Amino acid sequence: MSQFNALTSGGQSKWSLVAYKHLFYTRFTGTPSLPLQSQAVKTWEIAPGEIAMAPPAFYLPNQLERVTGWAEALFYPHEHPRRTMEGVGRVEHSPTRGYLLKDVWLIDGTLYKGDAKSWLTPGSGRLPGIRVENEIDRGALYCTAGGNKWFGTWLMDDCLTYRLASDEGVPVTTAPFADNVSIARNGILHAPGYENWLDMRPVRLRNAFFRELVIFDDLSQNRHKHLRFRAMGEKLLSHVNVSAHPGVFILRGGKGELRLLRNERELAERLRDRRGFRILDPATSDVPTIVEACAGARTVIGIEGSHLIHGVNVLPPGGSLLVLQPPDRFVCFFKYLTDRDRQNFGFVVGTPAGSGFTIDPDEVERTLDLFPSSYGEA
Repeated sequence: MSQFNALTSGGQSKWSLVAYKHLFYTRFTGTPSLPLQSQAVKTWEIAPGEIAMAPPAFYLPNQLERVTGWAEALFYPHEHPRRTMEGVGRVEHSPTRGYLLKDVWLIDGTLYKGDAKSWLTPGSGRLPGIRVENEIDRGALYCTAGGNKWFGTWLMDDCLTYRLASDEGVPVTTAPFADNVSIARNGILHAPGYENWLDMRPVRLRNAFFRELVIFDDLSQNRHKHLRFRAMGEKLLSHVNVSAHPGVFILRGGKGELRLLRNERELAERLRDRRGFRILDPATSDVPTIVEACAGARTVIGIEGSHLIHGVNVLPPGGSLLVLQPPDRFVCFFKYLTDRDRQNFGFVVGTPAGSGFTIDPDEVERTLDLFPSSYGEA
């Protein structure tokens, strides 16, 4: 239903003070914004929820005692990272849902409908505009605030929701502000290449009026999302030659939010020399090179961060992910994916060293040895 001819631009502009009305209403009445879903005229279930098991991670004794900072409740399902690593057992995953709204305004990357607001695009702090040059009969929004900020979230969440959006209307994403440093440093370099290989052709807008707009609740890690993620990985792998190999070490370096592993290169070279791992630097590689390096890897390893999604995307069921955790920012972001996709998750916590941290190479290898030795054991 991708009705691109429903998009009209360049004609007579619309003008709206909706952003200022909402700002006045919330600031001077103290009333919080409603969620956009509350304004839906129709709600439906796209895929059912389910109960799944979340097993313990693979890690050596006393690793969790090194943690000095927990990045808890940042990501669905908002469980404390320590409990997630110890194994929460039964986890309830919500259904995937769609919502139809009518007469919705998009102003500078923020959606407005009645008393509801959804902030999507990191802005520059300037006052919102009032001029809207685009009108869409029926759009379907697949981007999220997290995906517009973090490359990993964009690739593991937004790109999956794109498939739902393309079935419902014009697939729309909010156009990032050109001066937004956060987006630029978190993967915008690789987004065009992934969009090309995944046949994604969204309409990018910062301002629009939607006669009808479909939005989604697609954060749950249910089976439907698992199947879409696996299909995305297979589509990427179809572009390269795949041959099994021990693993890939994905470098982070000084890119993105600084997590300085002082012996990162030393670790990568040790695993290359002793275990046959490949070394990948995404900052100096295009998408074909990245997918080629990660394809067939039995294990993906690297510092916690969005760059790991390059390898997780194409990691097969039964494969393993080993995350090198800064002690002051422990995150379990990727364990939700490996639990969902029947993969193994392990971690090593570093030791503070100046403005960064170090990881014990022997602990890395000992943790790798904890993983099942074959896919069939996972």
